[in-house]
Amino acid sequence: MSKLLLVHGAWGGAWEFQDTVEGLRKRGHQATAIDLPGHGRFDAPIADVTMDAYVQTVIDAAEAIDGQIVLVGHSLGGAVISQVAERISRKIERLVYVAAMLPKNGDTPLGLMQGDEAGELLPKLEFSEDKTYVTLGPDAVKETLLHDVRDPERLAALLPHFGMKQATDPFMVAADLTNGAFGSVPKTYVRASIDRVLSPALQGQMMGNWKVDEVYTLESGHFPLISTPERLIDVLHEAAGLQTDANVKAVGA
Repeated sequence: MSKLLLVHGAWGGAWEFQDTVEGLRKRGHQATAIDLPGHGRFDAPIADVTMDAYVQTVIDAAEAIDGQIVLVGHSLGGAVISQVAERISRKIERLVYVAAMLPKNGDTPLGLMQGDEAGELLPKLEFSEDKTYVTLGPDAVKETLLHDVRDPERLAALLPHFGMKQATDPFMVAADLTNGAFGSVPKTYVRASIDRVLSPALQGQMMGNWKVDEVYTLESGHFPLISTPERLIDVLHEAAGLQTDANVKAVGA
């Protein structure tokens, strides 16, 4: 049995991991998903929704769990868990990146997206006049974030969750990562092969930034936790018990 803490990305919340958490618990794991500041049930003004606030929230949640944890990040959550690992590496048994940002030292999330020639999300973002937050229209969500969610009723039910204002500060902060702390934590990457947000090419590039000892590939868009949760649960169940021998696996087709 492992203890997993799951961290969402931009426009996300603990709600997106509902199926994943339930499935992991059925497998005997202790699994918890949290809301970051300004997301889900964690109300916060835009000015307080910062990368530092994200990181501290995850640290507080991690420290409240006895023993070591497997820390899982999706999308922008990958940048968050990386910074968490830099600060509390002793607490983390393994980092798992799910279609997530895996920055090298000095990278910003925005910079990673700007360098992704095949990424489709950035041009669709709608910035506020003061540039402190961005929003997404429903068409962008359907065509780019959730394009592989086939059930129209489920898609319609999910769309309101993405109507929030996403603070821009977390996209602007450069990663401050060292080999001695962050670099020492074992890492698994779950690649999404038809991702339109962080392209497969960018995912491959990011995996070259650090030693990644296990790579899985899901035939999924940016949200395998929504479009193919059972396969993701299988992967996380296996990843939670991994040793550190390098391996690459394809899961599902």
